[in-house]
Amino acid sequence: MNELSRQNKEDIRKFAIDAGFEACGFTEALPVSDEAVMQYDRWIEASKHYEMKYLERYHDVRCDPRKLLDGAKSIIAVALNYYPAVLQPRDVPQFAYYAYGRDYHEVVREKLNIVAKYIDDTFDARSRVCVDTAPLRERYWAQRAGIGFVARNNQLILPGKGSYFFLGFIISTLEIPSDKPCDYTCGNCRRCVACCPTHALNEDGACDARKCLSCLTIEYHGDLPDDLRLGKRIYGCDMCQQACPHNRGKEATKVLDFKPSEEFLALDKEAISAMSDDDFRNIFRHSAVKRAKLVNLKRNLNHLD
Repeated sequence: MNELSRQNKEDIRKFAIDAGFEACGFTEALPVSDEAVMQYDRWIEASKHYEMKYLERYHDVRCDPRKLLDGAKSIIAVALNYYPAVLQPRDVPQFAYYAYGRDYHEVVREKLNIVAKYIDDTFDARSRVCVDTAPLRERYWAQRAGIGFVARNNQLILPGKGSYFFLGFIISTLEIPSDKPCDYTCGNCRRCVACCPTHALNEDGACDARKCLSCLTIEYHGDLPDDLRLGKRIYGCDMCQQACPHNRGKEATKVLDFKPSEEFLALDKEAISAMSDDDFRNIFRHSAVKRAKLVNLKRNLNHLD
């Protein structure tokens, strides 16, 4: 790479880090590898995506991110820490850590829009921001951009930092030299597989959403099996992340938007059982929890230990 390109890239990376992101990496916008496409297709064909039918759509775009933006040359991947500084009491219904504060779609998108505007204004480029809504193979591109590796539990792990991170992407017409893809692996570690309460994780790293408590408590809107016990997990499940040795050195997020409210921290079985639609809207107005809907929270409540 020439010196000008190197400086451009490092200027963008610094701007992203200054905006609050923990990591920023770059990779060329190209078609997804044949092997990755085949793995995904086999997963869909086996119906392991369960109720998430949206994962079947836009197959051509999932295979080639350049279809998301005319003239796309580069993909910029960023990661934002969400691990809470304050946790719920252990004896109340537990929500996944990612849902403690303000909806990450809003927070990450706002920060990414600032970075994208900087890129477009500075380098006369065009960009598209993607935060978990576009048909983009996010963990695949994050690994290609060098910020982390896809672990056996299907989470992206940032070496030395762990997996409690939201991902965001900018697809840009600016040609930026690529970073080296992350080549870390889980090695022989299978702690996430062993700890999964419903055996949703396979040895090969595939997750069966039909068994995954995150899918069942959030995405699935039917009746749960009578014999399914959720422990204390009413929304999502962090078991595989809690067992992961890469998360031992985790640090709490500094993003104030992810700080849980007092109303959230005060929720117990009685409060959720008595919760009205207005209560639900007020507490979870800007929360990812609203995706599950109140009726499903109360459904899940009946399967807690």
